[in-house]
Amino acid sequence: MKFILGKKLEMTQIFKADGNVIPVTAVLVEQNVITQIKNKEKDGYSAVQVGFGKPKNIKKPQAGHLKDIEQVKTMREFRVEAKEVESLKRGDKMGVEIFANGDKVKVTGTSKGKGFQGVVKRHGFHGSPASHGHKDQLRMGGSIGAGGVQRVFKGVGMPGHMGDEQVTISGLEIMDIDAEKNILYIKGAVPGARNGLLLIYGPGELKIQEIKEEKKIETQIEKQEESK
Repeated sequence: MKFILGKKLEMTQIFKADGNVIPVTAVLVEQNVITQIKNKEKDGYSAVQVGFGKPKNIKKPQAGHLKDIEQVKTMREFRVEAKEVESLKRGDKMGVEIFANGDKVKVTGTSKGKGFQGVVKRHGFHGSPASHGHKDQLRMGGSIGAGGVQRVFKGVGMPGHMGDEQVTISGLEIMDIDAEKNILYIKGAVPGARNGLLLIYGPGELKIQEIKEEKKIETQIEKQEESK
């Protein structure tokens, strides 16, 4: 399974070669770090913990957990099969290169919080008739059932807190990848507001590309020579 953490930027559109317009969501995928690998023998289940973002302040327990690897702001777990973690190790880094155009993915995020809402907005009730005898009752919920039981049955549509929940959308597709800016363009809308954390995952083999310091130094020297 492929998986990564990202930050929602905005919605935009992509023009295909045939002229069709595809609505997409731009997701910033900065470098992710594998902070922990869990196995059934020690933890009771197989999972990979991934970190994302640069922290401004870090607490001592988190600093101890991230000892000897790059410090991150947010961490999330992805449940995987035991055989999928054999090639992974703590400290590995990954980015947009693990995905390709056309990959099918699921996206999990936190929906926009809408506060305390009534039944019309929360459940789609049509409201009472706007005729005689319905003063100040147009958007009320009305009767909620029998009164003899002296309690409210589960699942009754009533006013309450709306939004700010974990939402997963399936069947999304990677339409384009901007490797220079570390941006994934995902077809359609994804949960949450701008700058919200997103968990992006889908089928496929996760291939980690090792980043060697020697290659970094070579590329820096090449750029300096070109500038001269």
